[in-house]
Amino acid sequence: MQNPLSFEFFIASRYLIRRRKGLFAFVTTTIAVAGITLGVAALIITLAVMSGFHNEIQKRILSVQTHIIAGSKETAGLTLNNYTTVSSRIEKIKDVCATSPFVYGQIILRKESSTSGAIIKGIVYNKEKEVSDIQKYISLGDWKNLDDQGIVLGKVLAKNLKANLGDRIVLISPQELNVSFGSIPRMKVLTVTGIFDSGMYEYDANLAYVSIASAQDAFAMKNNITAIGVKIRNINNTPTATKEIQNVLGDKFWLQTWQTMNKNLFSALKLEKIMMFIILTLIVLVASFNIISNLLLFAIEKIRDIGVLSALGATKKNIYRIFMFEGLFMGGLGITLGTLIGCTISFLVNKYKLIKLPPDVYYLDSVPLQLFFSDIVIIVLSAALIVVFSTIYPAKKASNTDPLEAIRYG
Repeated sequence: MQNPLSFEFFIASRYLIRRRKGLFAFVTTTIAVAGITLGVAALIITLAVMSGFHNEIQKRILSVQTHIIAGSKETAGLTLNNYTTVSSRIEKIKDVCATSPFVYGQIILRKESSTSGAIIKGIVYNKEKEVSDIQKYISLGDWKNLDDQGIVLGKVLAKNLKANLGDRIVLISPQELNVSFGSIPRMKVLTVTGIFDSGMYEYDANLAYVSIASAQDAFAMKNNITAIGVKIRNINNTPTATKEIQNVLGDKFWLQTWQTMNKNLFSALKLEKIMMFIILTLIVLVASFNIISNLLLFAIEKIRDIGVLSALGATKKNIYRIFMFEGLFMGGLGITLGTLIGCTISFLVNKYKLIKLPPDVYYLDSVPLQLFFSDIVIIVLSAALIVVFSTIYPAKKASNTDPLEAIRYG
């Protein structure tokens, strides 16, 4: 049995291949297809950029930060002595990979005439490398040289201080030291044993690592530590793992996740992605009006053909479907070309790092693009929906044409 849609499909395809003669017909058809193509391509590229930024920033943050931080609410706080006990309780949780103690605080670094505010993180390197990827980012020196007299600076911070390997840096702590004639800031002379480059300007310009003993001395913390860093196996399970850790440690401990510590940044990126999707979808919507006008003009030009088809037995439904197929052909061609162009440009720009960025403004040194299948599906479905709705009115208008009037005046 012959497919009833084959007749309408055949007529529509013939009309599309052998369109109206003249430059005007070619231009209007090209504009209709090009509008959809550019809209879809722009949507794909933009969402790829937004997704790339989100994932690259998340990746780089998590390469320096731990997934979860656990600290004590008690005045005495955590100490290196009881860290092992608390750590072992946390590591018994299924999702937890490793833990590491640290001391964290703000200080001033000075080298001769150069001075800069910074944040120091006192670590036990053998523990810290298990919860973060800091070992990958050392560009000069060696983490193994980070002893009680050493300091590892971020690349930009080292540049601001004009410091190189082997230089001596004065660490000035806000914690005062009482002396016979009053009080003075605590100062400690350290040697630059390494320079790291994480690729995140915020960290490279403000962060320095010292041994945990040096940090405790700088902040007069004795044997206390600020908190414990926790790494989990799957960052998507962060909320579940956090609840389990809280249940194990009890109410005397506070917890922070990488999501809460960077909430404003990731919320802004998510909102921006949604807004860009809405704005660029309007491009596809505007382009759909070209399909509407194109089909209306096409219906006027082919009014005699419509009359002849009706006289030969074609129903209103047949005419309606012919024009629906015609619009869907143009829209489908635009969506297909737009998807191919958008995906190709996104792939090439990401692979060859074609667009450079000032890292002090955008965190990264080049535009990262990352395509997600779900994003592409949403874009294609949204564009297809717009095309379908854009085709309904012209098709309805053409199907309501009076065949006698069409033959008489066509």
